[in-house]
Amino acid sequence: MDSVTISKRSPLSTRTTITFKMIKKIKPTVLIITMHFIFLACGEDQTNESTLTENEPATQIDEVPKIKVLNFGTFHFGYTTDANTTEFDEHDDSNLIAAHEVVAKLAEFKPTVLIVEHIPKRNERLQADYEAYLKNPDTVYKNTGEVRMLAYELGRLAGTKRIYGIDHKMGYNYRIGETIEENHIDSVTHDAFYEDPSAYFPSANINTDTLSLLKHLKLMNDDRFLDFLITVNSDALTYVGSEEGFEGADEAAKYYQRNLRMFSNLNRIKFNKDDRVFILMGASHTAFFRDFIRRSLTYEMVNTFDYLK
Repeated sequence: MDSVTISKRSPLSTRTTITFKMIKKIKPTVLIITMHFIFLACGEDQTNESTLTENEPATQIDEVPKIKVLNFGTFHFGYTTDANTTEFDEHDDSNLIAAHEVVAKLAEFKPTVLIVEHIPKRNERLQADYEAYLKNPDTVYKNTGEVRMLAYELGRLAGTKRIYGIDHKMGYNYRIGETIEENHIDSVTHDAFYEDPSAYFPSANINTDTLSLLKHLKLMNDDRFLDFLITVNSDALTYVGSEEGFEGADEAAKYYQRNLRMFSNLNRIKFNKDDRVFILMGASHTAFFRDFIRRSLTYEMVNTFDYLK
């Protein structure tokens, strides 16, 4: 017998063929993993599909060293081209003090590399601007923004030398539910969610104008709020579409694509195993990166609230 064919449809494959000749060439550790998936695929009709309980990790054969990452979300200070903005006077003395207090906490992470929401082709200019700030942190900028107020100052306190931008610009129609001629999928759910998001995500119903900067940023980095940001920016659009179309899902996919491309830009950077990476972006990108990093082959996400106390 030359082969075993498994035709069960699964997330791994619609059809998998494994020959014994192939098995002979597979290293023992890889063979164990391969056969594990075969047994999972064959167990479709069994009452107990797996002995693993929810959230119980499978045994790892080798522990791959990963780069520590502090993935931090913020709103955009000052002017932004984003659809949603937050009023914040970046030149107000009390705001400057509040920002410094937040940065002092985050600097305890001691990053060796800073990552910000700038496009990579401007990295040389970004590095030069950062180095100028390190030489004269009292420089008054017309547009300070969160990059200078948070990332630059954090880097100065932590002695960080390198900074990179990983942004990738892509437009999408996040208002497809309003502009589509007729929504045949589920206009009731879509409209109810956008009319009152707090009914689905209570954390979205907090008046951030009443919060200190620290509490505001704590809210934005809470898992429940990050989930809300993914839903409101993309997933809720899957309730929109014509009779046989996927217009909402296609627009949502563009936002996923933008964030995946940003993550690819992160992967282009040459890190060493001892690097510690601080990422500062608008919180909707932080939300996607949270999920990407949790499954990453390269990075290990630290708990933001170990530092944001």
